[in-house]
Amino acid sequence: MSAAIITADHVSKWYGQVIGLNDVSVTIPAGITGLLGPNGAGKSTFMKLITGQLKPSKGAMTVLGGSIWNNPAAYTRIGFCPEQDAFYERMTGLEWVSALVRLNGYSSTEARHAALGALEAVDLVPAADKKIGAYSKGMRQRVKLAQALVHDPDLLILDEPLTGMDPLMRRRTIRIIREWARDGRSVLVSSHILHEVEAMTSNVLLINNGRILAEGDVHDIRGLIDHHPHTVHIRAERPRELARECLSYAYVRSLRFEGDALVVETDAPDTFYTQVTNLAAAETFGRIEEVTSPDDNLAAVFGYLVK
Repeated sequence: MSAAIITADHVSKWYGQVIGLNDVSVTIPAGITGLLGPNGAGKSTFMKLITGQLKPSKGAMTVLGGSIWNNPAAYTRIGFCPEQDAFYERMTGLEWVSALVRLNGYSSTEARHAALGALEAVDLVPAADKKIGAYSKGMRQRVKLAQALVHDPDLLILDEPLTGMDPLMRRRTIRIIREWARDGRSVLVSSHILHEVEAMTSNVLLINNGRILAEGDVHDIRGLIDHHPHTVHIRAERPRELARECLSYAYVRSLRFEGDALVVETDAPDTFYTQVTNLAAAETFGRIEEVTSPDDNLAAVFGYLVK
């Protein structure tokens, strides 16, 4: 964990008069590091600088021991899962991942073999021959993870990889990411949900308004954050039965319905997320389709920490 895989030295990035990243200096070690912040905090800008898609307006970015900007040789060692989708919708998952890895010099046979292996790693082989245009949000996220992994990179950059996944697939994907790290890869993974990051790693960077607010062990800030109530949105097959169950939990402060979503406020997010995952696995109240935490709540948490 001592070797630095990413180093930012007084890095700033601005778009005209808009500042995306503001004088960031940080060293990221090998292993898994979580990048935590609300939408618009600067996470995606930071990741695009790391992957060489953007050039710093000021400062220097070093990745895997060298400069990343305009260095194509380094790109083959990096896998990137972007937050935004950009697919050829009429291609199947297998065709898309195979086509992308052929850009790395793989033959047609090698590309197909590698693509099948990557799709298997993210549990998407049953949908390999299905067109991406018919994929669910969770499946689209998984095929992006497959293309990030397919060329066997040393460093994985994952921008909000769990968005849109159901609770069981989130748990499986978190386990997969931890396995990648055990296999010797380094991972930088962003999220706006602390619970997700903490399930992967204890090493985190807190970013807001283009600045790194804190870095280090997540447990050092857990005590502060737990004083702030967490709001959780749940979409389920039988939401009213699930609501009655949640009312019996002492750590649930309140609940309400917003459209087809059950909105729960809890003082013990870890305990609550674990219980919801167990209910999803058992399908006690039917299928639980999605569990999310709204951005404005995390922004409030960051405001609380800054104070």
